[in-house]
Amino acid sequence: MIDKSAKFQEIPETRPDTLLLDSVQEPADMRGFSEVELQVLVDELREFMLYSVGQTGGHFASGLGVVELTAALHYVFDTPEDRLIWDVGHQAYPHKILTGRREQMESIRLRGGLSGFPKRSESPYDTFGVGHSSTSISAALGMALAARQQHSDRRAVAVIGDGAMTAGMAFEALNHAGHNDANLLVVLNDNDMSISKNVGGLSQYLARIWAGKPYTLMREGSKKVLSQLPHALELARRTEEHVKGMVAPGTMFEELGFNYIGPIDGHDLRTLVAVLKDIRSLKGPQLLHVITQKGKGFEPAEKDPIKYHAITAKPNSATPKVASADAPKVKYSAVFGRWLCDTAEQDERLEGITPAMCEGSDMVEFSQRFPDRYHDVGIAEQHSVTLAAGMACEGAKPVVAIYSTFLQRAYGQLIHDVAIQNLDLLFALDRAGLVGEDGPTHAGVFDHSYLRLVPNLVVMAPSDENELYRMLSTGYQYKGPALVRYPRGTGPGAEIDPSSDLLELGKGRQIRGGEKIAILAFGSMLAPASVAAAELNATLVDMRFVKPLDRELVLNLCKSHELLVTIEENVVMGGAGSGVNELLMAENQQISVLNLGLPDRFIEHGSHAQLLESCGLDSSGIVQSIRNKLEQIK
Repeated sequence: MIDKSAKFQEIPETRPDTLLLDSVQEPADMRGFSEVELQVLVDELREFMLYSVGQTGGHFASGLGVVELTAALHYVFDTPEDRLIWDVGHQAYPHKILTGRREQMESIRLRGGLSGFPKRSESPYDTFGVGHSSTSISAALGMALAARQQHSDRRAVAVIGDGAMTAGMAFEALNHAGHNDANLLVVLNDNDMSISKNVGGLSQYLARIWAGKPYTLMREGSKKVLSQLPHALELARRTEEHVKGMVAPGTMFEELGFNYIGPIDGHDLRTLVAVLKDIRSLKGPQLLHVITQKGKGFEPAEKDPIKYHAITAKPNSATPKVASADAPKVKYSAVFGRWLCDTAEQDERLEGITPAMCEGSDMVEFSQRFPDRYHDVGIAEQHSVTLAAGMACEGAKPVVAIYSTFLQRAYGQLIHDVAIQNLDLLFALDRAGLVGEDGPTHAGVFDHSYLRLVPNLVVMAPSDENELYRMLSTGYQYKGPALVRYPRGTGPGAEIDPSSDLLELGKGRQIRGGEKIAILAFGSMLAPASVAAAELNATLVDMRFVKPLDRELVLNLCKSHELLVTIEENVVMGGAGSGVNELLMAENQQISVLNLGLPDRFIEHGSHAQLLESCGLDSSGIVQSIRNKLEQIK
């Protein structure tokens, strides 16, 4: 069992002995515990999480920071009847352990195992599936309003981080909740000290008062009395807000219609339970502000929560391998980071923009070397795109680094604010294609489809590291909106030559000649397609451009081949292959075509290689699909 005063320096190598945790198969099992027993349970839960994530890898620091909060919420609220909604889901591991999935934790993020995020089909305790940020308040409000319509006293609780509160969607939901006076609790998990710097005894004492029944009864009773005297009621309201505003950062939430409570120490279990018990009986929208520490209980993660945000498993070792550790090959994101700094040195007009993905998009060096030209807008994808559009209107050269799946949230801005105005800016679209263990919420498998239909937009897909560097330069020099989409992880290991020429717009390249079959590979699919082309003696082309397509190259291939095969790490429906089909139909070309890509379903989590194989996009799957097609057209 954990010594509560100790800070773990290493991840436990062996499965920890637990006593109380063994007896908890669902939250109802812990609701009869005393405060002392509940604290012991929390200690065992943190130790078990350290062990399990150390074995499997996964999101680490966030979960450690909400162990007490998770236990307190399940202890006080009648879950799953009361709805508990986690924002993003990075912090949901303790929740999974307490809700009947402890024995399955060693399968988390593995193919066929537990999801790394809350998932409705996995457990009745996962009341809303998440992966993208800032959705929890909207979802919880919807559940609260549905409960009201059903005349149910069921409660809805949204747990949202201070980072996720930067998104406009969160404030839209807060505004609506205050307007509807719904029975909703929003727990603001402040783990970056971005809202409140200090938590002292006074603030915790006041939080207990504000959540307590005497204060609430006095507050509501006074409203009824003073409602007959509007001027007095307004004076009382402003006085209350002024007093609260002097000791707590909650005035903004009060203005939105919430009863603000906090801030309190999110690791003080006794206070958490007491305050939550009081809040559970309150009516209307409540906001509880808790201060937590990412990585709580594991000293390396406490000191560097960004580095230990996620880890990869390192079997039989007490020291985990951090997810950001150097790999033998250069990651595509590192190529982008290098290109960004190289180009910024040469062009003072370059402005780098990211929606809270500095580390993930490898912009750390750029942010340090060019701080005046680095803009982290927080989790606000829509704003990031329109911000770039505004910069481009004034002659700057903005570069927006964003994940493929997150650009979906700013699709309206991409069309209306950028493409219609034909503005000169570059998108670096990371995590394109399948992303392995993070699953369908993070997979960038729709961008070929949703991007190629936008007028004025150039879309490129690199097949290796040097091609990425060249495409970024090409897109940057293009006079208009351009986008380069590249995968997660490493490429084949091509050497980067910064002096390489720019690419000719809309032109592919033939890699090898062959007979009868021509394989048109887009981006990352060139590697497995190369193996397949060699086995089938097929012509192989790296298309490079999803839009505009190389019309001349495609038509020439039709003249000398019997079968065209398009391959992409994107859904087949509406993808780059569909673009080739449209070209052939427009040109009245009579040739057999096989479009290979991802099927019309969401691809569950697993290793990247496993997922490609399951979709027939590894080299052997490609060969088999082509042979099957050849049999059909004989």
